[in-house]
Order: sequence, then structure tokens, then C-alpha cells
Amino acid sequence: QVQLVESGGGLVEPGGSLRLSCAASGFTLTTDFMNWVRQAPGKGLEWVSRLNSGGDSTGYADSVKGRFTISRDNAKNTLYLQMNALTSEDTAVYYCAKGSASDGMDYWGKGTLVTVSS
Repeated sequence: QVQLVESGGGLVEPGGSLRLSCAASGFTLTTDFMNWVRQAPGKGLEWVSRLNSGGDSTGYADSVKGRFTISRDNAKNTLYLQMNALTSEDTAVYYCAKGSASDGMDYWGKGTLVTVSS
């Protein structure tokens, strides 16, 4: 069955960096769109980034553009989110999710918490 397991979250100071990972099983990342979605404390879900099945097209929310980079390792079947220049506004639980915006994200991981604080 499809499983998505996020890791790499933690406490980081403002201006710092983190790399999140999403290990996928039950399917291969080359067959579907993948996304990172976050939920800040007390707020709704916010789409952050996507990578297409071909691995050659990315998209980013305006709030993270130029600071975050989505990528994947096909051999490891793992999705990544490199996050730089973090601010307190990036504090959230980060989820990886399988699927496109048009077809819907049908599988989600349990999330990893990122806290940006001094």
C-alpha cells in the first residue's frame, strides 16, 4: 500500500536551513505529482510546492519562492524540500502529499514539525 513518511523537521533559528525528506513506498515518485503542504499552528492548510512526475517542472507558493527547493532522488524513491532563510512564518507541520491539484491529493504522510525560533 502507499505510504509516505516525512522526516527532517526540528527546531531551527531564524535564517537557518533544514531539509525535509519524504520516503515513499507502494508506488514510485516518477508516476505522479508530489507536493509539500504545511499547516501553521491555528491555521489552515497551505500548499507549499509541487514536483511533476517527470521531475522537470516545479511550482512554489509565493511565500516560499526563492527560499525553498523541491527535489527527489529516484533511486531512493524519496522527495525532499530544502528550506533556506527560514523565518517564524515558516513554523508549521509539513506534509508530503501524492497527486495533482486537478485530480486531488490522495495520499498524505503524517507530517513533520518545523519550528523556527530563537
